[in-house]
Amino acid sequence: MIQPEELDHYIRPGDHIVWSQGTAEPLTLTESFVQQRSAFTGSTVFVGITHSTTLGPAHTDHLSFSSYCGLAQNRRLVDADVLNIIPAHCSQLPAFFSSGVIACDVVFLHISRPGPNGKPSLGIGHDYLLAAAQRARVVIAEMNDQMPWTYGSSDLDGVQIDAVVHSSRELLEVAPGTITDTERRIARYATEFIGDGAVLEMGIGGIPDAILASLGDRRDLGIHSGMIGDSAVGLIEAGSVTNALKSVDAGVTVAGVLLGSQRLYDFARQNRGIQVRPANYTHNHKVLASIDGFTAINSAIEVDLTGQVNAECIAGRYVGAVGGQVDFVRGALAAKNGCSMIALPSTAKQGATSRIVPTLGGPVTTLRTDADVFVTEWGAAQLKGQSLNERVRRMIAIAHPAHREALTQQARHLRQ
Repeated sequence: MIQPEELDHYIRPGDHIVWSQGTAEPLTLTESFVQQRSAFTGSTVFVGITHSTTLGPAHTDHLSFSSYCGLAQNRRLVDADVLNIIPAHCSQLPAFFSSGVIACDVVFLHISRPGPNGKPSLGIGHDYLLAAAQRARVVIAEMNDQMPWTYGSSDLDGVQIDAVVHSSRELLEVAPGTITDTERRIARYATEFIGDGAVLEMGIGGIPDAILASLGDRRDLGIHSGMIGDSAVGLIEAGSVTNALKSVDAGVTVAGVLLGSQRLYDFARQNRGIQVRPANYTHNHKVLASIDGFTAINSAIEVDLTGQVNAECIAGRYVGAVGGQVDFVRGALAAKNGCSMIALPSTAKQGATSRIVPTLGGPVTTLRTDADVFVTEWGAAQLKGQSLNERVRRMIAIAHPAHREALTQQARHLRQ
């Protein structure tokens, strides 16, 4: 056991540091590291999605930052132009760390106290941490007595923990998404593609929360997702999610990260019906393709008239991610009775800007060859197997009425 102020016994200037992402961030370690950063000049921190304000632009006086995403609190670093983005599929990240493609000298883990098997677990966040820890020179763990012990995340084989800091502090929480009439209308169209027994993948936020809230009359749904929030608990408690018909992991909800409130964390604590698994399982193509009825629900910044998706950039600013979208889209397309949905509001900026566009203003995250179903508050467009001309027609039909004429004119120009 060590004290947080003793990090300089283990970390060297110029090291590459990785820690648990999202709500699993080990705050005692990360806050102490930032406070002591002058001792680690030249070090680089790799972060995933971030829900704390531990890191800020001012900390680049001694540190540099990299990530696969510009989501949540990472936006502050993006806006200050101090976050280096590494575009990556979530399925790639464990191999990037284990092979050294992304350097990793020191890993901060956030672990629970030992559970039923006598071992600690990674609690609410698994992802790519074990792959990084197996490669690192030093592994430092924060053992927090408020971190729930979870199934699927207690296999720390191959990881040598060099030092442990004990703590007792509340975990970070993520508030439920805001659900407006727009999200409810999107959910009404999206749920038409979700039948009894479907196995769901979704993110967090207003749209996925609205969709899940609309599935109370479904039976024997399953969940296999990169992340889940509190809305998943509601469906499980209501009996709509049983996982009983899953062709893989029957009876079990599978996720890589739990992003919610204490309600979710308490529900997951020593719950055999929930497993927190690594990204090379949750996002593995062979696993996803073998799940009958796998239904991927993702979103976008903008989509074009032929089905290309930009989930990364707005006006040159990296505010999203490649993340798990392509992993899940392709898994759904390969699965028996699978379905991939991209659900988004039809406009931005109080209706002034259409999010269905003739040509993308940012990178192509998901190819049009992987297009399946697109949903807005105006309807749903099934693009799989359709010609380019028919795709254009169907996408214009789900755009906001105020933008359809302009899109029609622009589409004619594109076809000339």
